[in-house]
Amino acid sequence: LCKGTIAAKVPFERLEVSREDLLELFKHNRFKLDIIGRRVKSRTATVYRCGTLVDLCRGPHLRHSGVIRALKLLKNSATSWQGDPSGESLQRIYGIAFPSAQQLAAWERAQEEAARRDHRRIGKEQELFFFHPLSPGSCFFLPKGTHIYTTLMGFIKSEYLKRGYSEVVTPNIFNAKLWEISGHWEHYGEHMFSFPVEEQTFALKPMNCPGHCLMFAHRPRSWRELPLRLADFGVLHRNEASGALTGLTRVRRFQQDDAHIFCSMDQLGDEIRGCLDFLQAVYSVFGFTFRFFLSTRPKNFLGDPPLWDQAEQLLEQSLQEFGEPWELNPGDGAFYGPKVDIQIQDALGRYHQCATIQLDFQMPLRFDLSYKGKDGGTPERPVMIHRAVLGSVERMMAVLAENYGGKWPFWLSPSQIMVIPVGPDAEEYAGEVHRLFHQAGFQADLDADSGVTLNRKIRRAQLAQYNFQFVVGRQEMTHRTVNVRSRDNHRHGERDLQEVQRRLRELQETRVRNAEELF
Repeated sequence: LCKGTIAAKVPFERLEVSREDLLELFKHNRFKLDIIGRRVKSRTATVYRCGTLVDLCRGPHLRHSGVIRALKLLKNSATSWQGDPSGESLQRIYGIAFPSAQQLAAWERAQEEAARRDHRRIGKEQELFFFHPLSPGSCFFLPKGTHIYTTLMGFIKSEYLKRGYSEVVTPNIFNAKLWEISGHWEHYGEHMFSFPVEEQTFALKPMNCPGHCLMFAHRPRSWRELPLRLADFGVLHRNEASGALTGLTRVRRFQQDDAHIFCSMDQLGDEIRGCLDFLQAVYSVFGFTFRFFLSTRPKNFLGDPPLWDQAEQLLEQSLQEFGEPWELNPGDGAFYGPKVDIQIQDALGRYHQCATIQLDFQMPLRFDLSYKGKDGGTPERPVMIHRAVLGSVERMMAVLAENYGGKWPFWLSPSQIMVIPVGPDAEEYAGEVHRLFHQAGFQADLDADSGVTLNRKIRRAQLAQYNFQFVVGRQEMTHRTVNVRSRDNHRHGERDLQEVQRRLRELQETRVRNAEELF
């Protein structure tokens, strides 16, 4: 049917229709009538006609159906009207179209590669993590996945400390009153788990902002303490709908490198530039390219317009001085302040929203935060910066798994070294080598399966994405060496044990992405 419509080159016609005529036109379609009743508030609206099809649409469309050169129907699925499970069940059909068959073929190849790199598939194959229906949206990290997770956290914590942040811990349960004070309740309340405890309503926290405000306010502050940088790596919870849960990219329980900076207005420019430098330093380790978006005042903003204007000008100036391309995203700022959103690009060319830098004038006001100024007179109000680099650690782990296709860089890898004895007479030495590197802090394993050939063991380790294979036989045992290969079959040859340990430690500490080549 689609191909027939394409071949007929049926034109798309735009028609402007009165609301009364819309109701008459769609009187036999209760779903369209529902949409008209909820969304069409003006006296007229546009419909498009293509042959016998007439449908509500703002447009625009192609001139005619013949412009479509390649079409593919992808799948169909059950859905509920307006996403309400109690509503009527419908069928949704997914399809995609391109101006040429070559573009469709390129898209299909990209989809196949994305499926091979799906972090859920990698997580299962490499035994990194799993999910269970008894705890939906909460990931169970297995030993190898936990290694990646804790290594990521250790890396980001060390970077925070180098940049003058103090690590803090806030309670895992907040009184709902805090969220009412913060102004976030009306915006995030639907994502929170609430339950009564001793006649008060508590909520598992969806972020750390109120706790950090209480830390700032718990004693008098002086201008000499600013900027005050607090980093919190506690567990957070959000009540995501069950249908929205998607592997590690959308979960209910997660950790975030949540940090806040309290500073004066004249310190704001330097702090924003420091945040941008921080982002670049971390993302360059992962090998990401990225782009910036400056999101400005939305319609439902809180605060004084002149303050917003000043903050937006500071953010724009900081982005200009940083020197990387950026785009304006008007009206997409948070209700409490403008922000810079950062999207990273992975190996498949896809963009992911992870990091953010947000200015907040409202929370310091709502919590009545102040510090004694230089003149010692009237208390001054600090500016609050919300910022995260990794964002959700779970989501970043998913992005990295797909970006690397499961071939983790050595410093992050849960499978760094596989020790392989050539034969039974080398097994004791292989066990010694394994213990030596394991005790040195490397993720080392031993393949002492006597029923498998040497070549099969090597290939098995390479397919399991062990960065290096140490093959040992009689010669290596005599010389106190190992024969080093990489997962990409680079053969580095026989090396002294101490030399190998020293070199691997260098590669791990410098966090290079191509340790297998540089060895």
